[in-house]
Amino acid sequence: MRRILVHVAFSWLVMAGALHFAIDVVAQFMRGERDAGSAATLYYGLHSTYALGLVLFGAFGLLVARQAPALLNQWPALLLCALAAAGWLGLTFLFFEYRPPKILMGVFAILVLCMALAR
Repeated sequence: MRRILVHVAFSWLVMAGALHFAIDVVAQFMRGERDAGSAATLYYGLHSTYALGLVLFGAFGLLVARQAPALLNQWPALLLCALAAAGWLGLTFLFFEYRPPKILMGVFAILVLCMALAR
């Protein structure tokens, strides 16, 4: 059960990052919703780095889950995952005005909590 939770949590993170990039960066750029300027640069930069961080952390987590699954049983790895979830959740509440990224990170935080409890 724990192994399934680990794969679901990190796959969820990869999917959330890819969807966030597709919806909040690519789709808005293609529709031309943001006028050129410093505000648009900050918007696209923030959302691009946020999505890239989600995808990279999720991919790295899947790699660790495949190569060294026992590593994710130790508390430093679980603490790192919990801190990452808290950090991304904090970013969504500070900088994103709409709800879907908050929900996606809330689900990841719950999955990390379930991973820690299933230990």
